[in-house]
Amino acid sequence: MTLSPPVVGILGGMGPAATVDFYRKLVAATPAATDQEHLPVVIWSDPRVPDRTAALVGDGEDPTPVLRAGVAGLAAAGVRLLAVACNTAHAFVPPLAAAAGLELISIIDVTAQRLAATLPAGATVGLLATEGTVASRLYHDACAAVGLTVLVPEPGEQARVTAAIAAVKAGTADATGAAALAEVLGTLRDAGAEAAIAGCTEIVLALAAGTDADPVLPVVDPADLLAHEVVRRARELRPDPADAAS
Repeated sequence: MTLSPPVVGILGGMGPAATVDFYRKLVAATPAATDQEHLPVVIWSDPRVPDRTAALVGDGEDPTPVLRAGVAGLAAAGVRLLAVACNTAHAFVPPLAAAAGLELISIIDVTAQRLAATLPAGATVGLLATEGTVASRLYHDACAAVGLTVLVPEPGEQARVTAAIAAVKAGTADATGAAALAEVLGTLRDAGAEAAIAGCTEIVLALAAGTDADPVLPVVDPADLLAHEVVRRARELRPDPADAAS
């Protein structure tokens, strides 16, 4: 049997728990009845990538060299599609993917397009994300391009979002952090947001550490949207498994 090259590359490690969560969502999004019907995937999970937010809002080390090495490693493995399991890293990755000849499926663009398709024209959406993602205006620009307005927490509330993200990375996420995020969501709702973006892959994990109470605002999970779009695009590119077996 001649095996075709892997189709999907996941650039992860930012952080490891979020990478695991994204791959789980990718598997769940794949219509498959057997192992062989799942997508060939290569995961490059390197937690040594310097802090993206520190580079964007302070004097942190530039993460580009480590990200470039990860993209190059995935390209060398033969992947064609690139998914990045970190929202903030999208401030750095697009030119790296283009230089490596990989098709980047942007978590930012996928989310903006879904929101535009499901919300009224001109709607306002809240954003729970790292300070780096907020400062880079990744979601602001993508949503503006489809007619939506992004609303971010005030500095004090943003600090609570940052703390919840840090707790997931440290393995200490709990109901207290989830409740803090719920309160931030309530503030965004009161300010006019009709939905919220979990614009850091740790946000959904932080919320999951709380109760099963109904959210005060609908929360969109970009990682889940990205997983479904990766599956859709990969199935367009991947040869039929029966062909590979011949």
